[in-house]
Amino acid sequence: MTVQSSEASDTPPPRAGAGQAAASARSWAPEMEDRYRLLIESITDYAIYMLDVDGVVASWNPGAERFKGYAAAEILGQHFSRFYTPEDRAAGLPERALRTAAQAGRFEAEGWRQRKDGALFWAHVVMDAIYAPDGALLGFAKITRDLSERREAAAALAQSEQQFRLLVQSVTDYAIFMLDPDGRVMSWNPGAERIKGYAPDEIIGEHFSRFYPPEDQTAGVPAAGLAIAAAEGRWEHEGWRIRRDGERFWAHVVIDAVRDEAGELIGFAKVTRDVTERMEAQKALDETREALFQAQKMEALGQLTGGVAHDFNNLLMAVLGSLELVRKRLPYDPGVTPLLENAIHGAERGANLIQRMLAFARRQELKIEAVDLATTAEGMVSFLRRSLGPRVRIDLDLPRGLPLLRTDPNQLEAALLNLCVNARDAMEDGGVITISATEETLAAGRGLAEGRYVRIRVSDTGCGMDEPTLARVLEPFFTTKGVGQGTGLGLPMVHGLANQSGGKLDIVSRPGAGTAVDLWLPAMSREAPADMDRSPAAAPEAKPPVPLTILAVDDDRLVLNNTIALLEDLGHEVLQATSGEAALGLLTDDIDLLVTDQLMPQMTGDELARRARARQPDLPVLLVSGYGELSEEGGPQPPRLAKPFTQAELAEAIAELTGHKRQ
Repeated sequence: MTVQSSEASDTPPPRAGAGQAAASARSWAPEMEDRYRLLIESITDYAIYMLDVDGVVASWNPGAERFKGYAAAEILGQHFSRFYTPEDRAAGLPERALRTAAQAGRFEAEGWRQRKDGALFWAHVVMDAIYAPDGALLGFAKITRDLSERREAAAALAQSEQQFRLLVQSVTDYAIFMLDPDGRVMSWNPGAERIKGYAPDEIIGEHFSRFYPPEDQTAGVPAAGLAIAAAEGRWEHEGWRIRRDGERFWAHVVIDAVRDEAGELIGFAKVTRDVTERMEAQKALDETREALFQAQKMEALGQLTGGVAHDFNNLLMAVLGSLELVRKRLPYDPGVTPLLENAIHGAERGANLIQRMLAFARRQELKIEAVDLATTAEGMVSFLRRSLGPRVRIDLDLPRGLPLLRTDPNQLEAALLNLCVNARDAMEDGGVITISATEETLAAGRGLAEGRYVRIRVSDTGCGMDEPTLARVLEPFFTTKGVGQGTGLGLPMVHGLANQSGGKLDIVSRPGAGTAVDLWLPAMSREAPADMDRSPAAAPEAKPPVPLTILAVDDDRLVLNNTIALLEDLGHEVLQATSGEAALGLLTDDIDLLVTDQLMPQMTGDELARRARARQPDLPVLLVSGYGELSEEGGPQPPRLAKPFTQAELAEAIAELTGHKRQ
């Protein structure tokens, strides 16, 4: 007791204030501990827990349970290394973290951690050492935050930026580059290098206006484009641009203003695409549409012209035939006969005009004959030299002994004239036109039937044609001449003549090397000319001198009456019909000759001829028509007499068909 009393007496009595503070502290400490515990237990976005000095989990908050997946009962007493990946555990990373925190007082890192279900998440970890008042290490306070979403967002952003960078660098069809606010180039992609021709080190830092042609630079187009983009956010335009080598191309341009988060203009994004091909294709499409429109218009006009010409031919047939018969039957009267002759001449001029209209409508009759090319060309030379002018020299290279040609002589002359005029127009400063010919024997498979041909070549020393022009020269209405200087129908007409004659047309040309046009026409033997497609069938045995019994057929009563009058005036007996069916009803063995119009309703003249010959194979048939319409069934055609014809021409045709020469 004494000791106790002594010890008690040695201890100074507590001051009243100090005792009250100690009592207050002892009563406050449990309250603070409860508050800290509530604070930590309320945190769910962070894993906050304690480790002992060996790394064993000593506490566990709801945040740790939420994103690590372990309940407190499952993890307390377990080593924290189980949160690390097998690779990190094998590398000793958990031990290194404890050692660093023990030595430095703190360890901070980011890395992959593992949830209870094995899923990985990216964690930010802070580990602080906990010491006793005497400095002894008691353990570690560990705070872990799940940064997976942030890391994924950052990775996605980085990947997006990388993909965008790769995308821009991979684009070669578009020029994509940045401009500073003044219009100087700041970046340059491969597409810009390909389209514009500048390497990055040649153009970065230069003003983008150098891509514009001088006239646009003078007009202030580059500056206006930047101003509109800055004011409205975007400028879109199409126009000519210039490559590094000076070549122009048609460009589609978009300039977008680029602003920072504060809205300040920091530059422009510029995208340029070379649309020259599209522009040219659109231009070609527009030209094709226009050509199609013109072709349709001209085709409609041609059909109208051909129809009008056919009907007008019938009228002229009646006029000329009647005038001719009147002239024969009236005695000469100085007051009447000159007027009659004048009327006949006027009708003949009308007939010539109709032939021109039919030629325009491509309905003229081709008169296929045996043609001597040398004679034809030599007879045209003086006329060609006068027509083409003194600066054009015409050379002929036509070997003797060439086979005869199988074509229409008048159309051949027109074709040669057309080709020579085209050649003259291609030689602005004059030059040489050479007309040559060779005999060729072709095998099948070259666009022509097997056989012998004469290749007529008209060549010049002119400017020549490029491939796009050469590809279109046979298109109707295509011409390289100025407005009003060419119809674009010349070469198509020559091509049509070649095809109708059983040949073809070839053209060889190069810029600066002149043009050579080859007209291939079937050849004929000089000794024994082959039969023409339109030649009459073998003549039957001679008929009695007069009269012949002739069946005349025409749906136009005016023309039919005229034909009957001409035939009767020649001394023949004439039966008449106004249709093919009616003619077949009158057809008997007594008929010596069938004279029929070609264009009739229900049954054409050549169809009537076929059906009549099916009954009487040796029946001579003469087709009369002013309209070059052929049978769709092909094959040999009956001889034709073009309207309007004279009585003499009619008599000659009858004589050739029947072997009868009227005395």
